[in-house]
Amino acid sequence: MKKILLLLTLILSVQFSTVNAQKSLEINGVKVPRTLDFKGKSLTLNGVGQRSKMFTELYVQALYLSVLTQDAKLIMESDIEMAIRIQVTSSLVTSKKLSKALEKGMERSVGEQVMLKLAKEVAELETLLSKEATKSGDCFNLIYNPFDHSLWIYKNDNYEGKIEGFEFKKAFFGIWLSENPVDKDLKQELLGKYE
Repeated sequence: MKKILLLLTLILSVQFSTVNAQKSLEINGVKVPRTLDFKGKSLTLNGVGQRSKMFTELYVQALYLSVLTQDAKLIMESDIEMAIRIQVTSSLVTSKKLSKALEKGMERSVGEQVMLKLAKEVAELETLLSKEATKSGDCFNLIYNPFDHSLWIYKNDNYEGKIEGFEFKKAFFGIWLSENPVDKDLKQELLGKYE
């Protein structure tokens, strides 16, 4: 009887683990969902990695697409639903530091001239990211909506606002996917190219 109960417990726990494994995966203690739902559409995890700087793990990041691909240029140029998920893992990441890092990444991606044209959108991004203090454990979902050509910003599943503009979307995703990304290893991981 004890063997039967033990076997049943084992089978149920394996099934439960399998169901959870299908819904999310864990990267350095952070649960990353395999899908994100947005406006009735399901976006699928394309790749996931960790952003580190000076031996400090800053955040776990994931890229979600409605059509999976390993072509970074295609992703940046596509006018389809896509999302970046950032889960902060360090107390060193503040709202101001995060928005400044994103701004520098965009400038690195598209250059100073394009950034001058996007000054209004960059200011909006800083405002939306800093409505309240950012701390370790906070999660941002930044989702591009092709129907109104805007980037929708959610913090801990709360809608913060949106920033319009397809050129802004390209610069934003270019932070990680351009020819000059902030982290080449993270780019490969987001594209699902794991070594």
